[in-house]
Amino acid sequence: MQTIQLPIWPYVYGQPAGIGKIRTLPEDFIVKENLSFEPSGSGEHAFLQIEKKGENTDYVARQLARFANVRQRDVSYAGLKDRHAITTQWFSVWLPGKADPDWAAFETDSMKVLQSVRHARKLKRGVLSGNSFKLRVREWQGDKAYVIAQLEAIKVNGIANYYGSQRFGNEGQNVNKALAMFLGAKVGREQRSLYLSAVRSYLFNQILAYRIVNENWNQPLKGDTYVFDLSNSSFKSTEPDDEIIRRLAAREIHPTGALFGKGEVGVSDDVLVLETGVADAYPQLVKGLVAFGVESDRRALRVNVTDLQWQWIQDDVLELAFTLPAGSYATSVLREIVKE
Repeated sequence: MQTIQLPIWPYVYGQPAGIGKIRTLPEDFIVKENLSFEPSGSGEHAFLQIEKKGENTDYVARQLARFANVRQRDVSYAGLKDRHAITTQWFSVWLPGKADPDWAAFETDSMKVLQSVRHARKLKRGVLSGNSFKLRVREWQGDKAYVIAQLEAIKVNGIANYYGSQRFGNEGQNVNKALAMFLGAKVGREQRSLYLSAVRSYLFNQILAYRIVNENWNQPLKGDTYVFDLSNSSFKSTEPDDEIIRRLAAREIHPTGALFGKGEVGVSDDVLVLETGVADAYPQLVKGLVAFGVESDRRALRVNVTDLQWQWIQDDVLELAFTLPAGSYATSVLREIVKE
């Protein structure tokens, strides 16, 4: 069986400017979800904004189901959040014909209910406008002038939209576990979803890495499909024209890379050749995705980093604050400037 090792995917802004420690304390990694809509105030679903510390999302969902005396499938959330962090995220609990329990009684030292509001529909995966981050890098050693130059460049040009290392499990083994699954190993439903996501993410990162090396990750290629910034809407273009070049430069649109699965990859010409080459290099992975019924999709190769700010709160402690759209990773910002 082919064994996959995660590479160090190429950087956009040169080597990281320094080394440091990330997540020394949960307070060093603060994340807040931003919903893409306002709950209506009425309906069968209780929406809860919960601040959690040192707990993973599934654990909180299970505790909510137990506390509200509902089935676990009646508790929903928009996205998974890191355990080793302080995160504020939304959950929904289906309570048809029932009053809200005393949510204050749900609180523990690690979970706090910030607000509750009713809504007509359950919370679905991915219905976020983005996530806001406040991060601290401790024990920083490196070139401060260089890292500031890198941050200025990220603020102006965005970052490569790599999937973060947490997508691939401990030492990247989720991809190899997927390979074993493709060969017949039995896994649970939840693990199956994680492994399939890891495979698609790995292949996408390989496409993005190739385009970074060839300096066209944020430039048009013949046959590209483009996605609008902060939108899932996309369009195809055989030949890049002046308007596409202008909108790319303005970061209004972004080139995309394949999320392999069933169906067409949605590109042609030079981009089709590139992505077919990646698929041909990993036939077991691509065939496995198709066999398990995963639908093909596209993902932006570039993402804007909005409201990016930084400060040295101590001589060796760098604090960053920024917002990313849903599905993009803060670690993809950090990897450009610091090695752990």
